[in-house]
Amino acid sequence: MRFAYTLHRTVKYYILRFVRLRGNPQGLAMGVAIGVFIGISPTMPLHTISIIGFTLLLRVSTVAALISATIVSNPLTLVPLYYLCWLTGNFLLPGRLTWERLEEVLHILANEGFMESLRAVSQLSADAIAVMLTGGFLLGLPAALVSYFVSYYFFMAIRRKRQQKHLLD
Repeated sequence: MRFAYTLHRTVKYYILRFVRLRGNPQGLAMGVAIGVFIGISPTMPLHTISIIGFTLLLRVSTVAALISATIVSNPLTLVPLYYLCWLTGNFLLPGRLTWERLEEVLHILANEGFMESLRAVSQLSADAIAVMLTGGFLLGLPAALVSYFVSYYFFMAIRRKRQQKHLLD
């Protein structure tokens, strides 16, 4: 019961944050799409920097992008997102990052010397980056496209509602 109440308040909070954003609907929607795309990507330490860079470069809403990235990538969604990125990337690049490969590297780390461990981790890192980024791109692109159109219509509806309110005043 308490979880449902907390979830309801959180959803309401983020909807209000979006409703209160000012700007043209295209810029706000593009900001949301960028936030969703980068939020889905498995580049957690670089999310904020990437979002700020892309939104300033494209002159779209940085705040909308940051809010949407927070909704998409947070402590509750991080593990499922990374798993889906791995699953999707591993489907397209099979054999590069399997569970067996991870177990093998862990065995080397536990039983071999420093140089062997370093070599195993460096080889795993390149494959992990390729698999995870491929999966993140393939998951993020359709999600960003859908979020652009949904948020565009959302922001247009808010704009119409504000215009009607100003006409009545």
